[in-house]
Amino acid sequence: MKILAVDIGTGTQDIFLYDSKLDIENGFKLVLPSPTMMIHRRVKRLLQSRTPLLFTGHQMGGGPSSWAIEEAARAGIPVFMTPDAAVTINDELEKVERLGIKIVSEDEANGLSSTVHRLELKDFDFELISKTFMDYGVALDDLAAVAVAVFDHGNAPAGVSDRQFRFDYLDERIKEKNSLSAFAYLSTDIPKIMTRLQAVADSAPSLPCPLVVMDTAPAAILGANFDPSVASCEQKIICNVGNFHTLAFRLGEKGIEGVFEHHTGEIDLPKLESLLRRLADGSLKHQDVFDDMGHGALMYTDEVFEFGKADFDVVVTGPRRSMFQTIDRGPETESHRPSFTVLRPYFATPFGDMMIAGCFGLLAAVGEILPDVTESVFGSLRSGQGRGVAPWDG
Repeated sequence: MKILAVDIGTGTQDIFLYDSKLDIENGFKLVLPSPTMMIHRRVKRLLQSRTPLLFTGHQMGGGPSSWAIEEAARAGIPVFMTPDAAVTINDELEKVERLGIKIVSEDEANGLSSTVHRLELKDFDFELISKTFMDYGVALDDLAAVAVAVFDHGNAPAGVSDRQFRFDYLDERIKEKNSLSAFAYLSTDIPKIMTRLQAVADSAPSLPCPLVVMDTAPAAILGANFDPSVASCEQKIICNVGNFHTLAFRLGEKGIEGVFEHHTGEIDLPKLESLLRRLADGSLKHQDVFDDMGHGALMYTDEVFEFGKADFDVVVTGPRRSMFQTIDRGPETESHRPSFTVLRPYFATPFGDMMIAGCFGLLAAVGEILPDVTESVFGSLRSGQGRGVAPWDG
């Protein structure tokens, strides 16, 4: 039995092909440029020729792709986008048009001159991934499931903060199902407000198997739990330091005890440490994070999480985890006194690979959502633990 897991971030898309016949550490894996970076590079190469550009397809991750498209429009290059593609820039299409981008219908797009360079937007390109594997003699025609993770703000109504809207969604999901897998769905069950998750499903309408979609940060946090040292702790704080977003979950025996999310570019290590300490002692408030241009915070207990019970204080994963390595950790002496105390980080490496942590989280979510694969998936995931799946998510 095989399951394809694809964790799509800002910098890379991390791909893991689970095969129940292999030890999980021997599964095939790829770390490739993210779709948004691929579009960014293609557009940047076209700027000098000033070729008119047409973007079709689906909503996808913004950031690098949006920056390049907006740069082309500012340079006076004709830029056309279909409505579904344009929401990559902004859910409110009138704001896209203010950037000098012309919104065109599918029929209008088909009628544009052949001199217009056409680019299709989508986060998940199953055909390209399949071709890449096939070039190495690995066919993806016998999959039991496909799982894809992307970050989704959700489609906030006009005038409603994207940050607040996302945190209201997180709160609703946690209260409904206190589990990291609450942020995973079968493609037929995606909430209407989660338009980027839906765009992933729309970009792969002919998959030969069920599709599961999930938010990236919970997938990474869930995957980090399959590091044996992390799995051995019933209560823990796991922090995913992403390229754009930093999210930390406080986890206990009964489930999620608290969470905060901030923009990585708005924080440094002292600020992050302060947030983690307040997450631990229960004093962190939503407004503390929101008013600092972050997404927010949620606390579901007023009990204190005590540091020092394990060999580490916080579990760390994510592409910018090196933030925890930027402080001099030399011994305190009369001539050298650190300006603040640094929490002891543990850099999780589930099955020996931090980069694929999100894929392991996706696998766990698939195992919970699809009963036909549960026994096989969790049998493989438990193989590296020396114990069962963490009780708060098993």
